[in-house]
Amino acid sequence: MAEKVALLKVENLVKYFPIYRGVFQRQVGAVHAVDGISFEVFPGETLGLVGESGCGKSTAGRTILQLYKPTSGNVHFDGANLVTMKGEDLRKMRRKMQMIFQDPYASLNPRMTVGEIIGEPLMVHNAATPREIQDRVAELLELVRLSPGFASRYPHEFSGGQRQRIGIARALALQPSFIVCDEPISALDVSIQAQVVNLLEDLQKQFGLTYLFIAHDLSMVRHISDRVAVMYLGIMVELADRNTLYADPLHPYSQALLSAVPIPDPVAEEQRRRVILEGDVPSPVNPPSGCRFRTRCPIAKKGVCDEKQPEWREAKPGHFVACHLVA
Repeated sequence: MAEKVALLKVENLVKYFPIYRGVFQRQVGAVHAVDGISFEVFPGETLGLVGESGCGKSTAGRTILQLYKPTSGNVHFDGANLVTMKGEDLRKMRRKMQMIFQDPYASLNPRMTVGEIIGEPLMVHNAATPREIQDRVAELLELVRLSPGFASRYPHEFSGGQRQRIGIARALALQPSFIVCDEPISALDVSIQAQVVNLLEDLQKQFGLTYLFIAHDLSMVRHISDRVAVMYLGIMVELADRNTLYADPLHPYSQALLSAVPIPDPVAEEQRRRVILEGDVPSPVNPPSGCRFRTRCPIAKKGVCDEKQPEWREAKPGHFVACHLVA
């Protein structure tokens, strides 16, 4: 059996945001938003990326798409290294990768009609004539289960769920193969979240899309993802297929995260052990030495965890972890 070829391969991706101070704007430090993450995403799969607020999930998504230029590292997409690409070559590549943004209220231009918003990618890339754009907009609105008649309306006339559907239609306009979903449901009502996730799953089946799905909601990530990666303070601590990760998390941080997910079984809920983490997340401007998680880890050992950063390794087939104390 031939080995699967990754559509996206991220190698040691780093993104620091410099901090400037004083009259001469000297650099006095940097925010370590993403600090050396590596993973692969295969065609047609959904990789879930989870972690608490401020751990670098959204920055990772934007840096992969080159919306932020990485500080170092490589991003290979469809056989090409995006980091070394510039100008027209990168512009052409952008047709194959799109993003669904977190906030449906901020990501749509209030001065443009829905038709103009969805048709803009086609116009920017000279991918269709004005008449074809009009037809394509109507087709895309129907795809995301909205009326084609909405094309002449403005974003303020729609609810959050409808706006997110407009954002999805815009992302699909150029028929991409890869979409970064940056917390696409976190700003929506719970009743609407399931509809949007079901829509994303249907579109994936229909067009063979590949997703990087960034989220907080662990139960939703389990529902939509094939594999799940866990981030903490700019680094990746664990990656496995969803059932393995939820049944047998190896990293202490993953165990703490998953212990907070409610189980729809009162007996099991009562019997399981909650892992409560001590203290706050350290500042990404001055992260701890050694293991990033050691300041809150219930099993951290002095002389081991505080001195050396754990290496990213395959503990079991397909199950990656970064921890000194996991066998």
